[in-house]
Amino acid sequence: MNLKEKINENNFSFKKKYGQNFINDQNIINSIIEKSQIEEDTLVIEVGPGAGSLTKKLGIVSKNVIAYEIDKTVEPILRENIEDNTEIIYDDFLNRDVNSDIKKYNYKHLVFISNLPYYITTPIIIKLIEENIPVEKIVVMVQKEVGDRFKAKPKTKAYNSLSVYLNYYFDIKKLIDVSRNVFIPKPNVDSIVVLMERKKEKPYLKDEKVFFKLIRDSFTQKRKTIKNNLKGYDLEKIQKVLENYNLDLTVRAEALPIEIFVEIANAIT
Repeated sequence: MNLKEKINENNFSFKKKYGQNFINDQNIINSIIEKSQIEEDTLVIEVGPGAGSLTKKLGIVSKNVIAYEIDKTVEPILRENIEDNTEIIYDDFLNRDVNSDIKKYNYKHLVFISNLPYYITTPIIIKLIEENIPVEKIVVMVQKEVGDRFKAKPKTKAYNSLSVYLNYYFDIKKLIDVSRNVFIPKPNVDSIVVLMERKKEKPYLKDEKVFFKLIRDSFTQKRKTIKNNLKGYDLEKIQKVLENYNLDLTVRAEALPIEIFVEIANAIT
């Protein structure tokens, strides 16, 4: 029975508020599994398993899977489509104590792999970081525009404060492009799968809070200069750092790589 038939048989109704788009292409799923390079002794966390097309394959290649699903009405479809080593938690991932949920499992590696609902992508990734959930890598299928921001480099249109924030923690790259045509129902945008591998050594910061505030403030208005966006800062110290790179306060944040932001943050701390 194919995915459409399963959906119809169970009288399942897609809920727009949950951003539900079920993937219906085994080639894409197989590619995600292959490129994720999941080792045998791995616990995988998934959010939004939906009909379980990806969940089932994750259960085959990993030791255990914990999948968080907010919509309990998907249960009849999902329970037919998962391995015995998979636990489904019907709850909002953002409200869970994930570190507590994973305590009962023995594993060597922890990996997060999901086809994320577009509206909640960034809060989920920020939760993984801020709650110190010890994932080694994150593999996410996200809206192309969002994925482009995650992996954006300086001097590109997509580069913003989120790009700097995530690249402080992770090495990020695109794995595959995903057409909107492989989903049921078909969304209005294409997607990409992004790999985020946790850095073994992060740049040294005297105070991470100062760094993150600096990033947010620097990109407050993207078309304005550092001088205009950082009026409340010690501009003389910032100017000294910029001079080391033949730059000055008229530069825009989008032109600065993470290394310069780190150096500025340490200079003003």
